[in-house]
Order: sequence, then C-alpha cells, then structure tokens
Amino acid sequence: MNESKRNTQTTINVQQQANLIWNVADILRGLYKPHEYGKIILPMTVIKRLHDTLLPTRDKVLKAAEQHKDMNVTMRNRFLEKASGFAFYNTSLFTFETLLADSDNIEENLRAYLNGFSDNMQDILANFKFDIEISTMAANDALFYVIQEFNKKESYLGPDKVTSTDMGYIFEELVRRFSESYNEEAGAHFTSRDIIYLMTDLLLAEDRDLLAGTDVVKTVYDQTMGTSQMLSAMIERIHSFNADAEVRTFGQELNPETYAIAKADTMIRGGDPDNMALGSTLSNDGFPGYTFDYCISNPPFGIDWKKDKNAVQAEHELGDQGRFGIGLPKISDGQLLFQLNGISKLKENGRMAIIHNGSALFSGAAGSGESEIRRHVIENDWLDAIIQLPNDVFYNTGISTYVWIIDKDKKPHRQGRVQLIDASNMYESRRKNIGSKRVDITEECRNVIVQAYGDFLNTEYNFGDRTAESKIFDNLDFGFNKVTVESPLKDEAGNLVLKKKKPQPDASLRDTEDIPLTEDIDTYFEREIKPFNPDAWIDKSKTKVGYEIPFTRLFYKYVAQERTEDIALKIKALEESIVRSFEQLSGQDVKVDE
Repeated sequence: MNESKRNTQTTINVQQQANLIWNVADILRGLYKPHEYGKIILPMTVIKRLHDTLLPTRDKVLKAAEQHKDMNVTMRNRFLEKASGFAFYNTSLFTFETLLADSDNIEENLRAYLNGFSDNMQDILANFKFDIEISTMAANDALFYVIQEFNKKESYLGPDKVTSTDMGYIFEELVRRFSESYNEEAGAHFTSRDIIYLMTDLLLAEDRDLLAGTDVVKTVYDQTMGTSQMLSAMIERIHSFNADAEVRTFGQELNPETYAIAKADTMIRGGDPDNMALGSTLSNDGFPGYTFDYCISNPPFGIDWKKDKNAVQAEHELGDQGRFGIGLPKISDGQLLFQLNGISKLKENGRMAIIHNGSALFSGAAGSGESEIRRHVIENDWLDAIIQLPNDVFYNTGISTYVWIIDKDKKPHRQGRVQLIDASNMYESRRKNIGSKRVDITEECRNVIVQAYGDFLNTEYNFGDRTAESKIFDNLDFGFNKVTVESPLKDEAGNLVLKKKKPQPDASLRDTEDIPLTEDIDTYFEREIKPFNPDAWIDKSKTKVGYEIPFTRLFYKYVAQERTEDIALKIKALEESIVRSFEQLSGQDVKVDE
C-alpha cells in the first residue's frame, strides 16, 4: 500500500475511532459543559489504550504477580514487565468487562483497577487529575455508561489494530475537538502529520548512509513535544531506512495532559518513560548536559516568556555556561530562545529542524538579542537551510511559517553557505478545512521540496501548476554593519561649531545606514553618502554588526502593472453588469455613460 492510500485508510480509521469516542459527549451533556468534556474523554482514551494493550498478556501478568509476590520490588517489577511485554503492567483482577458486570460497585472497582497499574504509569494517570471526575460521574449515574461506551467492540484501541501513528492522530483529533469547544488554539498541542513528515525527511535527507549498517543507535529530542508525534514520526522514518536501528526518543512538554498522552504513547511503543520530562523547557530544562543526534520541534511563536523570565535571565548571565548567553529576544516572543536551547542540545554532528514564523528572520535591530542569535548561528556556519511553507498549512494560524534546518557539521559543499527554498506554492488544497488548515503538503509536494533541498542548486522546480524555488547564498550575505552617519552642527550664520578643532554632530541630522558585510565601510561611504552630504562622517565607535534574512525580498518577482486602458475596460464591463442586474430587479432602463 503506497503512502497516499495508507494515509487515506488512516484518516478513515482515525475519524471512525474519534467519532466513537466522542459519542461519550452525549453521556456527559448536562453534567459537564462542552469545554470540560476533555477532562473525561482524554484520560479515558489513554486508560482504554493501556487496557487493550495489556489484555493479551493479562493472564501471564496475574500468574507472575502471584508467583513473585514475596520478591523485592525491583526484581518483581522486572518479572512483571517481562510477563506483560511492556515497560508497564497492571495486576488488577478487573477488566472493563468485569467492571460493567458489577455496576453497583463500579466506582470502587475502577479505582482498584487504576491502582493496579505499575508505579511508572501512576505518574501518567495523576497528570490527568481524573480521580475527582470518577466521583462526579459515579454520583450522577454516568460512570457505568462512559465505561460501557469505551468497552464496545468497535472502540478497541490495542496496538495490534490501532498503530502508534493512528493513535497519535486519534489523540490529535480529540485534542482539536476538545480545544475548539472552548476556542482554545488546538495547534498549540500538535502539528499536522504532513508538516512533520517534511521536517523528518529534510532532517534525514543527507544521513541515509549514516543510518545504514548494523548497531545503529540514534537519539531524537523534541523540546516542545505535545503528544510526541514528531518523535514517533522520526522513529517511523529512521526505521524505513534501517529496520534494525535503535531510536531513543526524549521529550519535554509543559501541558500535563498532553505530557501524559506522550508518555503513555512512548511506553506502549517500548520507549523509556524516564526520557519524558514535564515542565517548561525554558525555565526548567529536563535534560541538562544531554546532547542528541536530532532535534525536531514546533515551539510556540508570538508567545511571551514572562513566566520564565527570572530563570532565563539568570541563565543568560552565566554566559557560555548557560543556554541563553548569546542574547535574549524581546519578552513578547520567545521562539528564538527555543532555537538556542535546541542548538545547545545538539551533538557536534547533530541536526535540528525547527519551525518559526517570519519575525525570527528579521526582528530586532543590529546588536539586539534576536540579531545576535541569528549572528551566532550563521557565523558558526550552523544555518543550513530555511524553507518557507505554504500559508494556511497549520490548524491554528494562516501566517507565513518557516522550517529552519540547523546542522553543526555541514557537508563540505554546503559549508559557508545557506540555502533558501520558497515552497509557499507547493501544496494541494483540502476539500474540507480544519480550523485554519486549508492546504496539505502532499507526498508528491514533499518529494519536490526534499529534492530541491538535496540538489542544492539555484533553480526552480515544477509539479503541475505548483512551483518551488531554491537559492544559495554565502553566509556573509545576511550580515551588515549598521553605521551611524553624523552631520556637523552649524550656528545661525551657517558656520560649523568647533570643539577642540573637531566638528560637533547635530543630533537632529543623525542617520544610520546598513552596509553589507561584503562591502568596505569607507568605500561604501565615499560612493553612497559623501556625494550627497560632503560634510558627513561615520562615527565608527557606534558601529554594530547585524544579521537578518530578508526572505520575501530575496524571492521577490516584479509583476508589471496592467495598462490603464485595460483597467478602464474592466471597470466599464463591471458597471454594465451591475446596471443589467439593477434593471432586472427594478424593471427600469438605466443608461451607462460612455
């Protein structure tokens, strides 16, 4: 089955499962407000996923629990995990079927079932704060019917029928519906799979040889992991190159509920739950001292970092000993802080794909935190490529977005250079919008973009009526000297004011000029400034180096304006059309002036 057909089947499965699960809302209506449904549906979906995952080995676990009941906790855990086949287990005698069989004691029995999970799963359940909801549902005669809905044959969520990828989609669909029910930005929780696949393919495009062979071990980190779908996609992609490769995933998430989903998903697919961290990546780094082969993330942009300010500022003051010593962006937008964190987490040959909006390209004057961060990345020759995505490709925003590829060990032919790819026109329109998402980056479109990246050429690529354009620049093309141009102060008679035989600057005439790093300042001054202001000079003590990436200007194409005669004809035709419509409505003849 090719990817297109597989995606279609996945979509059908996901919609079917999500719709079934969302039927629980009918039971909760009246007892909970619509924006509160997720407090029940999300944890119950996780619990049912765990229940169905463990069901095939349940008898083996119960037998092992009885055999090793007197053993010390550490050794007993090992035997129980071996029996379950996963890094977690449940020793309760209850199943969803037996819970329903004893409706009078269903609240007490459900708690006993949940308490039967291993300690490492209790952390996940605790983050949902589900205990109080059990009491609320039981007191209002809803608990039995919710469990009954999840116990239907068609609600089965075991990994033998519902893959990790499909389950990720189901969680995403539930989070989206849950978020939309009270106008929360669903996109804050997850990124659509078409974007994730593009990011993974760009990250791995030049590493196929490194992923081949035996004993391949790769580490992947997502600093804002949401429901961990970027991590699962990286596993999927790496295994498509080498099924025997070992992929260890690490992630951190701020939201407790999505963290719980991510951790559960990690444990089901055999990952280490200790590699998942809860809390703010900026103020409470979950992996200090760790470095990884790959970093992939879609951090929030346009979001302030006021809550993290004290911790971030303190780490900034550590200089090279901290993640943020290079500079701090304005408090209203912390996306470049995540870029610094990601870079600090890369191995010496590591690669990162990270999504930013347009402000990361150019915000901040020379010498500002934003400019210094860009300077740090470019002057270290870590900026490999930036790809502009189509508008309307995210669930929660229609603005321009960009994938930055950071590489700490560029291939020789890419060293000292940066590739920009305008892929804003490489998409297919959706038949049905999902929030702000009106377009998809299909497999065919993605292949064009990845080819453009791999070719590393100044050229345009076509796919039907869609185009993508690649341009290659030297690192220095993005740098400039911001110089201060002074003009002399003059008295009322027009004479220069001298102080110690030096002309004094007139602050009201002070100006600045951005001079490319590729040009000599004095040569530029003599050519571009001196002829128009003979008395001017540059105060070199105020010169600052800045970096920006004027993406839109670099891909600008001039389009000739229409002739006035053609515009006039269009206006005339429009007037005639309006008049005809008016005549039909009013039954009167109206003359249009020539």
